[in-house]
Amino acid sequence: MKTAARGRDGGYIYRSTKRGILILTVFMSVVFAMRALLVLVAVFASIALVSGISVSPAQAQSKTTILKYDKDGRVIGSESSRESGTRQRGVRRAAEATAAAVPTHPTRRTDTKPAKWWWPTPRRISPTTPALWVFASSMRRGWAISGLRSFACRIPPDTSVPDARQTLSREFPGIIADANHFYEPSAAPPASLRNGSLARWTAGWKQTNATCGRGVRLGMIDGALDTSHVALKGAKIQYKSFHKDGRKPAAHSHGTAVAALMVGKPGNKGWGGLLPGAELFAGNMFEEKDGKVSGNAVAMFKALDWMVGERVHVINMSIAGGSNKVLELAIKKAALSKTVIIAAAGNWGRADRPAFPAAFDDVVAVTAVGEDRLVYSQANSGPYIDFAAPGVKIWTAVPGGGKFQSGTSFATPFVAVLVGLAVQKSNIDTRAVRVGLAKQLADLGAPGKDPVFGFGLVTAKPSC
Repeated sequence: MKTAARGRDGGYIYRSTKRGILILTVFMSVVFAMRALLVLVAVFASIALVSGISVSPAQAQSKTTILKYDKDGRVIGSESSRESGTRQRGVRRAAEATAAAVPTHPTRRTDTKPAKWWWPTPRRISPTTPALWVFASSMRRGWAISGLRSFACRIPPDTSVPDARQTLSREFPGIIADANHFYEPSAAPPASLRNGSLARWTAGWKQTNATCGRGVRLGMIDGALDTSHVALKGAKIQYKSFHKDGRKPAAHSHGTAVAALMVGKPGNKGWGGLLPGAELFAGNMFEEKDGKVSGNAVAMFKALDWMVGERVHVINMSIAGGSNKVLELAIKKAALSKTVIIAAAGNWGRADRPAFPAAFDDVVAVTAVGEDRLVYSQANSGPYIDFAAPGVKIWTAVPGGGKFQSGTSFATPFVAVLVGLAVQKSNIDTRAVRVGLAKQLADLGAPGKDPVFGFGLVTAKPSC
């Protein structure tokens, strides 16, 4: 009895409490184990989702969720489809339609009138249908672009694309919306221009014949010429090289490109020059010694003196360097004889270092722009810039063939040939040339003359 009593009063109750604690401990251990298992599964799934575990094409899947809305804009349901990475036809349809992507859980504002027509549609949208494309940066999986998903969104016919973008961005903060822009291959010249002039086509000038520019005397101080190039065969060219004895003429690629751009004969490669009927007086000022190519002021002075003596109407100088007092005086003397000089603005990409001879007062400085009318990325800038002309991706002749080149060197000839025509006709000087060109241009950049485009892009066209 005492044992029982002791057991009932202390020992039994103690033993029962101990058993209860044991049972509770086992139960809690099981619970914690299950929770730990669930956590591991969740963590593993999260890692797989965030890290994008590599799987075979047969295993890869893409999920498309289409939200359904009632007439008041409330979500009333959704449809989901899942297809393998090797046959994502439904997803591809949305991508081809070029439309809109939304986050998995978009936060829709409720303080504005619901947009009833934005919701993703599984129907294919024709290329002419106005649409939007929206990128949702919060998505972990999407198309080939990691972290993005897109959906097709149609817009009403009475709504403009800018208004649609604004409304969509307002209704769903956090998404990125843009229009379904159309793209095409980079502008390519018509096949018919293979026998014409790609340079003229680039400038928007009409094609011409081999006699255009007859009577115009063009000067060019540049590199050596490859007179055997097909683009220069048959062209009226007087060529002299002013290199030192014992050294070789140099810079054939640059000189040949500029010469062909000015007077190249129309052929089967589009090398027709801007003024193929003109006569070109080409002087080389570059030479090579021990593998190093250089030009000097003495050679430039000699070439300039030769051309003034030949009474050329304009001199193209697609070269750039430092200031030289002797050369500046020679150019001033040439200007007094009404020899107009057009020079390249330089390709140093500098605003604090003017390029000469372009920066001399008696020289017309030309910078380069592309077909988008943006200035060439490496072009110099400064108060000495007078005009802009095409100079980005210009088709040029080089020894052994041709290639597209960019730079202020290739913009200068467009202005030089126009000036040559004007001087031949009216015998005008450098000042009158500036005034005349300033009346036929598109003002780019800041209004009026600015240090990037000068007065603007020359839009004058030749008479032939």
